[in-house]
Amino acid sequence: MDTVKPAKGDNKALVDRSTARGATWRILLLAIILLGSSVAFVLFRESLTNELVLGLLGVLAMAGIFFIVSAIIGFVEIMPPASRVTVDRGYLDSHPDGFLITDPKGHILYANAAYGALTGATRAKDVQSLEMLLSRTKESGEALYRLSNRLQSGKNGHEEFRLLKPLGQPMGSSGAHWYRLKARILPSPLKGQPANRVWQITDITAERDDQERFFKELQNAIDYLDHAPAGFFSAGRKGEIIYLNATLADWLGIDLTKFTPGALSIADLVAGEGLALIQSIEADPGVRKTATVDLDLRRTNGQSLPVRLVHSVTFARDGAPGESRTIVLSRGSDRRDDDASISAMRFNRFFNNTPMAIASVDGHGRILRTNAPFLRLFAGVVTRDDVENGVPVDMIVPPAERPLMENALAAAKDRQGDIAPIDLRHPKDETRHLRYYVNAVIDQSDEAPEESAIVYAVEVTEQKALETQMAQTQKMNAVGTLAGGIAHDFNNVLTAILLSSDHLLLQARPSDASFADLMEIKRNANRAAVLVRQLLAFSRKQTMRPSVLVLTDVVGDLRMLVDRLLSGTNVKLKVDYGRDLWPVKTDLSQFEQVLINLCVNARDAMPKGGELTIRTRNFTGGDVAALNVPDVPAEDHVVVEVTDTGTGIAPDIMDKIFEPFFTTKEVGKGTGLGLAMVYGIVKQSGGHIQAESEVGKGTTFRIFLPRFVPEVAPEPAPARTGSEQASGPSAPAAQAEPVDLTGKSAVVLLVEDEEAVRRGGKRMLETRGYTVHEAGSGIEALDIMDELDGKVDIVVSDVVMPEMDGPTLLTELRKKYPDLKFIFVSGYAEDAFARNLPADAKFGFLPKPFSLKQLAEAVYEMLDGKN
Repeated sequence: MDTVKPAKGDNKALVDRSTARGATWRILLLAIILLGSSVAFVLFRESLTNELVLGLLGVLAMAGIFFIVSAIIGFVEIMPPASRVTVDRGYLDSHPDGFLITDPKGHILYANAAYGALTGATRAKDVQSLEMLLSRTKESGEALYRLSNRLQSGKNGHEEFRLLKPLGQPMGSSGAHWYRLKARILPSPLKGQPANRVWQITDITAERDDQERFFKELQNAIDYLDHAPAGFFSAGRKGEIIYLNATLADWLGIDLTKFTPGALSIADLVAGEGLALIQSIEADPGVRKTATVDLDLRRTNGQSLPVRLVHSVTFARDGAPGESRTIVLSRGSDRRDDDASISAMRFNRFFNNTPMAIASVDGHGRILRTNAPFLRLFAGVVTRDDVENGVPVDMIVPPAERPLMENALAAAKDRQGDIAPIDLRHPKDETRHLRYYVNAVIDQSDEAPEESAIVYAVEVTEQKALETQMAQTQKMNAVGTLAGGIAHDFNNVLTAILLSSDHLLLQARPSDASFADLMEIKRNANRAAVLVRQLLAFSRKQTMRPSVLVLTDVVGDLRMLVDRLLSGTNVKLKVDYGRDLWPVKTDLSQFEQVLINLCVNARDAMPKGGELTIRTRNFTGGDVAALNVPDVPAEDHVVVEVTDTGTGIAPDIMDKIFEPFFTTKEVGKGTGLGLAMVYGIVKQSGGHIQAESEVGKGTTFRIFLPRFVPEVAPEPAPARTGSEQASGPSAPAAQAEPVDLTGKSAVVLLVEDEEAVRRGGKRMLETRGYTVHEAGSGIEALDIMDELDGKVDIVVSDVVMPEMDGPTLLTELRKKYPDLKFIFVSGYAEDAFARNLPADAKFGFLPKPFSLKQLAEAVYEMLDGKN
């Protein structure tokens, strides 16, 4: 190296114009003036008057006092303190880096000896400015230019540049040198004075050589690591891969030119359940743990690579795993492995990738060995260290259910076969269900002579949920079938009561004593008919008149009614309308009953007041799928939510709320049919209903109605007389004006298996002038038609009958008499049986129970051709 260094002990500054010269001469001049004044006083004392002498002495005394005071307070400084001069000048003079101080115009004020040694100057007159030294080459000139600009803007800076020859050496000299040039502003101690510039230049050639040598060594180390015969990768706190060597990348088929740190994670590299083995490694906070794990890695083509990992991970102070370093040893490429090693490797791969958790247990109930799924299933309950320390198998069972596991292990120890599975809950999460299988070890191996039993564990949470859901569905269907059957039989009874009461009312006068009792009988029969309709609604066999609706209008029309229901309470109603709701298809009156019933229940659940919210929204298929609601398909739906802030529903009765006759209200305040009716109406409309509740916070009922999409070219619907006829005692009259229902000379065939209904219907029609023939079944009706030679004007038939039902009777009669008029009578919905009839079948429909007037109107209108 050709660096010019100053002579040892010669640290004097080559140039120092930073302090004013002549301070000594000024002191000598002051002493001469004072001495001359004293001599003049002696020589001319006789010629001077006393007043003049006293005046001069006073002036000199005042000047002396001023000088002394100024010197004390530091205003006047005759000589700078020796210590400060030593520190300031000594530091710069002896510094190994070159220092150059210039004024704002670039004039040199100071240059230390090191600066002269770097630039080749030995005398003050040989010192050159940086502009002269560095402007000769492009790289150094640009560095000086950038630093000068920064100083002009009041900022410090530094630059590094390379010169092909050292500074101050002739052009023919060889040997490139690196320099670091720093520039900073030196503020002036006097206010208003311009600031000087301090330049510091350092030869960093040796430092650069050390860096280059270090980088070469690092590059060689990385090259050795990349092409080592073993794989290696390092991961961050979250498992993200920060580095992997070329060997491992080649094994896995990863293109290192496209690899980005953090783009992959350990979970992306590990196949099967191997990640559970890695995550099972635990240690105390702040401790580094190293463990050996046999597992499979996943190649980019999907194939597995059997490897052995030497995994080292440091745990943070909170116990969470931190950064890790892992060596990967391939176990499939070494052909020198003996058969035992290959067999052990294959067994470990099978053992750790089986879909169920497995643990071997000794005769004392301690776990000997587990697989990866076991550690994953019981994460947080049993760790890898626990297994190595022989943790009891009871740890994986809730404390209250441990006797069941102990009995199964005892049976396995006694070599009993066919041990029944045990269904228990997860020891850490009671919402998860596990099924344990315990098998006895009959033939003990030499490797595990203490092995007594094998415990298998499978999570059956989803299976249990499906079983519960299926059981609930079957239960609701069974109850619905029962309710429908009860409603059918009860409708026949109510029909007979209504017809008989109508017959008696025709013969009685209002002044009769029995008239009031007859009216009470009829009124209560109509009340019973309402209960029957609720049962039919639950069993989804009621009559519905679906139409296309926009729920915004429906909820808006009901808001005033709901407000009246909430009057006198502290319940506030809030309605949140969804924008641009899709249309739905349902029965308007039935859906209004649904909303009213839910609002009444919400009001009753808030005896101390609260807030009732009705909300409508559009749910796309993705929104529905995100809710993960059972049975609701991932399709477009319109959702209506009724939310209250009441007492809530206890979890143990949540599954029963839609069952008929189940109620939590006091006796006499509820029939238990309200929510059952809601459930049936929603289901019959093709929708679904879901309830969410938390005790003490409130309940939300969420109704899903499928979005109605009109067909592009809809086919004309077949005209059916029953589709436009009013149903039930509460339906409005079909005729705006009263019609004379007597005088009809027509023949009616009445087919009904219930004798009381048949007898009452025949008597009522005969009082209206009809000729009535009666039949107790469909087969009997066919015989009567043959006897009458088809001379029947209209057939009134029940739907559900033994031997031959109503639809079958209609089909048979239309074969011979295609124009025969027909009326079906049923307690079920028209749609329940109409789907089994031909598309062009025309018929009338009269729902049970019915009154005399409704029966007469239906027959009259059918014969008159209005239906």
